[in-house]
Amino acid sequence: MILLFSFLMLCVALCIYRIFRGPRAADRMVGIDILGIIVIIFCVLLALSTGAEFYMNIAIAWSILGFVSTITFAKFLEGRNLDD
Repeated sequence: MILLFSFLMLCVALCIYRIFRGPRAADRMVGIDILGIIVIIFCVLLALSTGAEFYMNIAIAWSILGFVSTITFAKFLEGRNLDD
């Protein structure tokens, strides 16, 4: 389990590098989206290892928020209104 957590921390470092390095806004958004997926994986692994169910609730809520923010940002990059 420790090896898996350290691999995920490496993935977090690479995502943070992509967020700060860019070069475009879409590249930064992909980095933020993947970072959200890594947070979801952390929550699921914690739920499996500790047996606490609220980590799964956090993972579900985080995935819904990540989906909505990705759609919102994609509409923003296209130049469309949010009510289209």
